[in-house]
Amino acid sequence: MKGTWKLKLRMWITSILMFTTVYILVMLAGTYLGVGSYMVWMAASLIIVFLQYWFGPSLVKRSMNVRPLSEAEAPQIHKMVAELAQEAGIPKPEVGLSEVDIPNAFAYGRSKRSGHIAITRPILGLLDQDELRAVIGHEMGHIKHNDMIVTTIVSVIPMICYYVALSFMFSGDRDNGGTILIGILGYVFYLIGQLLVLFISRTREYYADEASVEFGNRPAALVSALYKLSYGAARANKETIADLNTNRAFFVNDINNAKNDIVDFRQIDFDGDGRISDEELKRLVSSDVKISKKNGIMELLSTHPDSLKRVKRLGELEY
Repeated sequence: MKGTWKLKLRMWITSILMFTTVYILVMLAGTYLGVGSYMVWMAASLIIVFLQYWFGPSLVKRSMNVRPLSEAEAPQIHKMVAELAQEAGIPKPEVGLSEVDIPNAFAYGRSKRSGHIAITRPILGLLDQDELRAVIGHEMGHIKHNDMIVTTIVSVIPMICYYVALSFMFSGDRDNGGTILIGILGYVFYLIGQLLVLFISRTREYYADEASVEFGNRPAALVSALYKLSYGAARANKETIADLNTNRAFFVNDINNAKNDIVDFRQIDFDGDGRISDEELKRLVSSDVKISKKNGIMELLSTHPDSLKRVKRLGELEY
């Protein structure tokens, strides 16, 4: 797949930075507390990672109100999932229906051997068969790449930094400059870690997009699906968006940025029919896409890539 090595390199560099950050903080905290070995702190961190890894799927299932979707209820969807799993070379994931009032899909689980793909009820009447298959292919890509494990491991690092910061900044030992310094460093590392987690999340989305195309889906079908899903998220009420905010990284697109995404998609929907054709996508590939400073800053704080950059990259996979 085009450009994959660059994405892999970024993933490795970012992961190394994340673990270096938490190692430095744990070492400083352990030294200050007089703990004989940093291994005690590292063991505690690994326990937290394991607990999040083990109970994470159950928490996602509960928070997203997912129930099993039987083959009798949705034979076409099960057929899509089975075919895409065969293309991906992984066991067929469990299929679920999420009763949340926003059109989207997501994957979760501990590994590619215990993967789950869930679709929300509103997506069923919104996307055509090609678009839905492209979206499910995207989620299949997340499972094939073991994104659940990567996300679990890296996302817990900022949390560790945050709790170290709280422990030292409000320890009560205000006269000790070392305590305050470690607390401040912990908070700075927490902010840096959050930005790196978002970067990894955006990188993973590129991987999943490429995987969907690799599994035989048309890039234009996935782009049209993203366009329609943005409209669906933009129509959702604020309470629904707020309730799903902590889980937005699981979705195919960033539901918080839906209105801005629509503005971007309209620029390439040249005939205004609400979908992106192969010809429109081809036209975008040959264009010079420039991202505004505002959108560039917003992308840094988003779980998903800027929509125009993402769409152009999809187009470049085919044209």
